[in-house]
Amino acid sequence: MERKWRALIVVCVASFMLLLDITVVNVALPDIQKELRASFTDLQWVVDAYALMLATGVLNAGSLGDLLGRKRVFAAGVVLFTLASALCGAATGPLFLVLARGAQGIGGAVMFAVSLAILSQEFHGRERGTAFGIWGATIGAAVAIGPLVGGALTTWLGWRWIFFVNVPIGAACVAGAARELHESRDEEHGGFDLPGFATLTGGLFSLVLGLLRGNDWGWSSGRTLAVLAAAAVLLGAFGAVETRVGHPMLDVSLFRIPTFSGAQITAFAISAGMFSQFLYLALYMQNVLGYSPVAAGVRFLPLSLLSFVTAPLAGRLSARMPVRLLLGAGLGLVGLALLLMHGITTGSRWTTLLPGFLVGGVGVGLVNAPLASTAVSVVEPRRAGMASGINNTFRQVGIATGIAALGAIFQDRIAARLSGSVPAAHVDELAHAIASGGTRQALQAVPPQLRDQAASVSRSAFVAGLNEILLVAAFLLLAGAVLALALVRRRDFVASGAAPAVARDE
Repeated sequence: MERKWRALIVVCVASFMLLLDITVVNVALPDIQKELRASFTDLQWVVDAYALMLATGVLNAGSLGDLLGRKRVFAAGVVLFTLASALCGAATGPLFLVLARGAQGIGGAVMFAVSLAILSQEFHGRERGTAFGIWGATIGAAVAIGPLVGGALTTWLGWRWIFFVNVPIGAACVAGAARELHESRDEEHGGFDLPGFATLTGGLFSLVLGLLRGNDWGWSSGRTLAVLAAAAVLLGAFGAVETRVGHPMLDVSLFRIPTFSGAQITAFAISAGMFSQFLYLALYMQNVLGYSPVAAGVRFLPLSLLSFVTAPLAGRLSARMPVRLLLGAGLGLVGLALLLMHGITTGSRWTTLLPGFLVGGVGVGLVNAPLASTAVSVVEPRRAGMASGINNTFRQVGIATGIAALGAIFQDRIAARLSGSVPAAHVDELAHAIASGGTRQALQAVPPQLRDQAASVSRSAFVAGLNEILLVAAFLLLAGAVLALALVRRRDFVASGAAPAVARDE
């Protein structure tokens, strides 16, 4: 096997590991709560701390990769992620675990930020499409089978092993990176952009924090509005700073390129519309259908396997046909998949979701590989770190935004369905618990004589809320498909990998 394909394996294994940790923890939360005596807010932070630091750090890490060397930065990220994983597994209390999860997120951001830049340096022409296809399939598989892996490890070994398992894998990735990766950097990089770093970090942190905590704080509360206002001010300042510095970490002029903007819209749409749905679909299978964590995870396999098979094919097709057709068709299929899932009833079985899983798996596979290639092919190879960092930032902010926005709609729909069926004093508490997967615990606060009725109404409310967010997300994805078709153009590609024969068609 050639060295570059071994390098691909190293990057894909590391990417799989860090993305798996987005969803792998969800099914272990009840066990964590019991052993560490964590509050419900503590459990939310176990999930949010990772997503928050991952979304906040990706773009900064991409710029550091361009400056210091992508191989060096990638290896440092793997080391930090691995050490933080060991600390997560050894946690003695909720605060310890939350802080370690935040450190995990920083390490994951560093790895993720430079992964596409490393691959774009190693692969060219049609091979780049294949490599990005395999990397894209890895992303889809990691997000989709997270509940299965988390359920299996939690059931058979204990929740701490969802973190300890990263230690030997991380060590192998560090060794592989040292042996297989070539160093690359932007030789014309003008130095570290401290004003950009400070304003972007503060702005993204405030934005993602406000989105993630808006449900709990209240969307009209002073705290939520203050955090979101701070995000707007800091991100506006970041845009102003980047237009004035000589060597910006984010060249805002790139957004004038239609294809570059189309790639970011595509990344945001599929993450906010589809990947964020996995949390709610996993809750549906466990809390409404009654499946164990392992059984629920198994039922995601049709989607993840089809995504894994389709992505390399899409990567090869991206060198032969207009990329915008692949992106538009992929987003359209994912939107159709959510429409096929819509219409669940309290009497539905998991097979109601199966047509949507099959169509969605193909759609996700069609998007991930061409999107990865497009994200870095509209800039010179030396600036690939920045381009991949921007695209991965839109991916992670998309997931955070999707979970937050869909969660707000989900909880509001549940509360509306509960009103009149549950005592008013318990509506908000029960609605919040149902939306977060804590139905059983919350039902204990309902008077015993009303508990059976509340349980039945809770199932009905959950299904109504799930149908609502499936519909909203479907329209988001269909809108993304239209924009991808309109904006992505082959003539905007400047890096190797674009097919000249196709260029004349666009």
